[in-house]
Amino acid sequence: MKTYPTYILTRLGQFVLVVFIGINIAFIVTHSTPIDPVEQSIAAATQYGSTSPEAIALMRQSLKELYGLQGGLADQYFAFWRRILLGDFGPSLSAFPTPVSVLVGRALPWTAGLLLSSTLLTWVLGNLLGGLAGYYRQSRALRFAGILAMAFHPIPYYVVAFVLLIVFGYLWPILPLSGGYGMNMTRALSWGFIGSVALHSILPVLSLALVGLGGWFMGMRSLVSNIVTEDYVAYAELGGVKRSRILASYVMRNALVPQVTGLAMSLGAIFNGAIITEQVFGYPGVGTLLVSAVYAGDYSLVLGITTVSIVAVSLAVLLIDLCYPLIDPRVRAR
Repeated sequence: MKTYPTYILTRLGQFVLVVFIGINIAFIVTHSTPIDPVEQSIAAATQYGSTSPEAIALMRQSLKELYGLQGGLADQYFAFWRRILLGDFGPSLSAFPTPVSVLVGRALPWTAGLLLSSTLLTWVLGNLLGGLAGYYRQSRALRFAGILAMAFHPIPYYVVAFVLLIVFGYLWPILPLSGGYGMNMTRALSWGFIGSVALHSILPVLSLALVGLGGWFMGMRSLVSNIVTEDYVAYAELGGVKRSRILASYVMRNALVPQVTGLAMSLGAIFNGAIITEQVFGYPGVGTLLVSAVYAGDYSLVLGITTVSIVAVSLAVLLIDLCYPLIDPRVRAR
């Protein structure tokens, strides 16, 4: 029988393994591309004038040191891991000499805020409405909500983003179309700046929430519809227990267990949707930075963003797993 500390150690081991495998895949993919960041940098530096072969050779050697591309593939692999452990991904090619860690550090809070707000909104609201719809099956309003959920769920994130862009940007222009805050705003911890950030995040959050809401709604409604037929629920109803208490303590808590598991499994898909959404709305997050890096052939920046994304998503899944026993006490005793 597993104890709770054993459960924690198992999840920590899985976290380390997933991060290790994911970063290795990112290394293999980026080093398998035909893009050579060193030669790109040399070409960009010498396109407007002639440079001696000796200067080019020195430049090539310096750039290989900067990008960690000295020696063979094995040397580059170990140099890459040394840099990761030190939090150094080298300089960015497209924003040279700015370090990759600085660029990612600027963009990461925007993506984290977007993901956190949209995920909490969809998960909490979707499960709440789905639970009510599964328990109060005669409600017309909740039936209509179920129809809307089924209609929005299969639509891709970018389609919803474009529809919102057209509706609130051109047909009814009441919300900003792009950016993270107003152009005339100074980045400072003030109510004006916070309000501008909140206003600019409405459309990106909505584009993610409208799609994700349907999935959580239908999933919870299905789970609750099955749980209400269980004997312990029928016994509680016959015993005169208040319906609100039955819904909260008997039905919703049991139905939330698989939904928490689903949340952990869906974080990767939500992150992918955020990348597309940020690009559509010009949101200054990791997604916009990643697309720009791919177009610019910024080798180091792509690898840095991929590595940080793998660690961030895996860490979020780990935290959900560690909180899982709070919802399902049976985990503590296994």
